[in-house]
Amino acid sequence: MKKISAIITALSTGAALTGCTFGASIDTLMTPPKLSVEQEQIYSKLTDPTGASTISLKYPKSGKYLSAFIIEDIDDDGGNEAIVFYERKNHAADENPLRINVLDKEGDEWKSVYDTAAEGSEIEEVIISKLGSNKRTNIIVGTSIINRSEKNVSIYNYSNGELMKQIFDAPASSDEPYSYIGVKDLDSDGQNEFLRFTGASNGTPATANVYTLDKNGNFNNASIGLSENFGDFTINYGRLPDGNTGIYIDAVSGTGTIQSDVVYMQDGSLQRFFSTPEEASVTERSAGCTCFDVDGDGSIEIPVQKAAPGYEYYDDSEKLKLTEWMKINSDMKLQRCYVSYYSLNDGYIFIFPDRWVGKVTLKTDLINDEIVFCAYDKKIIGRDLMNIFCAEDAPSCEDRLMGEYMLMHTKGDSSYLAYIPNNTGTDGDGLSITAGEAAIGFRTRD
Repeated sequence: MKKISAIITALSTGAALTGCTFGASIDTLMTPPKLSVEQEQIYSKLTDPTGASTISLKYPKSGKYLSAFIIEDIDDDGGNEAIVFYERKNHAADENPLRINVLDKEGDEWKSVYDTAAEGSEIEEVIISKLGSNKRTNIIVGTSIINRSEKNVSIYNYSNGELMKQIFDAPASSDEPYSYIGVKDLDSDGQNEFLRFTGASNGTPATANVYTLDKNGNFNNASIGLSENFGDFTINYGRLPDGNTGIYIDAVSGTGTIQSDVVYMQDGSLQRFFSTPEEASVTERSAGCTCFDVDGDGSIEIPVQKAAPGYEYYDDSEKLKLTEWMKINSDMKLQRCYVSYYSLNDGYIFIFPDRWVGKVTLKTDLINDEIVFCAYDKKIIGRDLMNIFCAEDAPSCEDRLMGEYMLMHTKGDSSYLAYIPNNTGTDGDGLSITAGEAAIGFRTRD
């Protein structure tokens, strides 16, 4: 008991350091943030001199920049400029109300120097970055229409007091549709590439595009087709065996399912890890079970779901599943690294000790709302080895702790606890697990 108490104390301390506290109310989250003194000065330059409010600020939905005001050096002159996204309240019927304004400082005063219409009605994301070997700073702006179902991206360059749209895709296009945009150094040359992914539509397959910008200001595009079923994307970046960066794509491939692919740069062109749809289909799994660096080594693993031992012939609605984590090895093939139980509902992963693989299965304890790991041999479910419970409030957590459960992790109001039964005289199978092994195998996706 003293040993377990010591582990609980250690894990509680670690959990407290990694836990999250949310103090903002819904009203706070729904109210635009209060402007700083500098933002107030900038805002005043865009409003009616009489003080009447003629604009409403527009805030990016995602990404690094979440403010309607972005203050950065966008022309590389050593001083900051301000970019403001706003919507005009009074505008002509044929005029798009969404605007981008650039302000510069003259002495201590901000002055509006350029104003232009933006595409769409909402600002989705803003990325500011140099690209390729060119030294200029690029302002990448993703926009959408009201229902956010159609997104377009534009690239701007600010120079000599003008905000100019760049043509970055043939034929002579400065606005392109997208499902995902990002900036990343894919080939480890110290220079960023611009990534644009589009989802499948009307029989046209999904596409990955990667753009570099040369020293003469020309965009070069590497493109590759993806699955004709890929819709919305979730993107992760991970190190490949050759040291370059792989783009791990999780995309909706059907009702309630996702599928993965990996795209990478090789000699200036894009390559796909899976050469055929049949190869990629082995990664099809439940939505939400996305790629993840499960061991924290900088390389991404692809999860593949399989029936737990003894559940192979159950209906899908009753089937308990294990998750195998697959890594791309030095031969550019998928290799299984870990077997785990992955609770999508509760957001935790338990990686099996090697000796459990093929010899341990699962069952659910509906009364106590727990998942139970059990010995499995010759199609027979044997003794309980460990229980995991997710407590959604403090009283439930305290109740389990009083029952000799150990605290594994906390996340918000949730606590994850494990119980290891004392099965004396039954260790001949070698499957008993220690508290330390349980702590090492437990992961969450915070």
